[in-house]
Formats: sequence, C-alpha cells, structure tokens
Amino acid sequence: MNSKSRSLLKIVCVGLLAGLWAGTTVLAAPPAAAVPAVPAASVAPSVPAATDAAVLPANGTVAPDAAPKASDFKTLDQEVQGVKKDVIDLNKDLFVLEEELLFPANTQVAVFLSMDVGTFFGLDSVTVKIDNKEVTNYLYTAREASALLKGGVHRLYLGNLKVGKHELVAFFTGKGPVERDYRRGATISFDKGVGAKYLELKISDRVPKHQPEFMVKDWE
Repeated sequence: MNSKSRSLLKIVCVGLLAGLWAGTTVLAAPPAAAVPAVPAASVAPSVPAATDAAVLPANGTVAPDAAPKASDFKTLDQEVQGVKKDVIDLNKDLFVLEEELLFPANTQVAVFLSMDVGTFFGLDSVTVKIDNKEVTNYLYTAREASALLKGGVHRLYLGNLKVGKHELVAFFTGKGPVERDYRRGATISFDKGVGAKYLELKISDRVPKHQPEFMVKDWE
C-alpha cells in the first residue's frame, strides 16, 4: 500500500471515529421534551387557609386564643369593688367598737355644734372648756362653715365624765356684723347621769337686734 492509500484510509478512520463520538454525545443528552415541566404553583410558598375575621386581625397577625375578654375585666372590677366595700364596713364596725371601749355609755359625754341662718356671724373657731379645763379648740374652714349653714351638725368633742354636776363653757370666734371680729361665750351647768350625755352648741341669728345668738342645749 502506497503512501497515498494510507492517507486516504486515515481520513476515513478519523471520520468514522468523529461520527461515532458525535452520535454518542447526542444519545447521552435527553431531548428537551422529555424533561417534565414544573408548575409555578408548586414553586410558590404555601399560603395558609383563610382565617376567621375574629381571629385574624387586619394587620395579618393571628390573635392568641387566650386573650382576656371585656367580661373578665368587668367581673374582676366588681370583685375589687366588693372587697373595698367589705373593708369600709369593717373599718366602721371597728371604729364603733373602739368608741364603745374608750367611751362607755355610763361615762360618755358628746358635744355637737350646729348653725342656723348665719347672716350676722361667720364662724372661725370654737373653744370648749368643761369644769375649767379646755377639752377642744377647733378651727373651721370655709367649706365646713358652709356645710353647717346648710344643716350639717359637727361632733365637736367626745370624752368621759364621771356622774355628777359639771359646767361647760364655749367661746365662739368669727366675723360679726359689718365684718368685725367677734368673740362671744355661752355656758351651761348640767348633771351627768349613768347614761351618755349629749350637749349642743347652737348658733342662730337674733333678727330684731341684728346680732348672733349663742346657746347650749342639753339633750335630755
């Protein structure tokens, strides 16, 4: 075989090898139609099912199931108010019991103050003496004096006295007619019996004389 024939045979062999290689590559790659298409819905993240509007607020957050209800707060407030009322009633009972222990009925004496009209006198203070001993000196605010003029009664003094004869003297200080400083006194002698004793200091207007009047009344 001459050189020309060998060259021709080499070209043919090279061509056959190239064809075989190309065919193998094409057969190894699957056709595009054989690849299954992936739906877009399977790629997208899962969306939770629709939630009830009472559970899912407008901001998209799910409200906890254990959230307190308005009725729970109402019930709690009622219980707190009930406890407060019980405490107040208990304090009243304790106060009454304390007074009964400190001021038993057989020695108790109480002094009250009341005002009627008050056109000719503006009350500032009251001083009370029993048996020449000062037992109380009370300074009234404008609000307290106004309450007395509307029918209020103030317990000015509560104490103990032994059975027998006693004397009470009261001094009233305030503004008299024409806004002048005014100081007057009233006195009473009384018998203290076995039971409780109640005395009333009463301020009223003496219209004919345009002057205030001060009295001490014994509640028999």
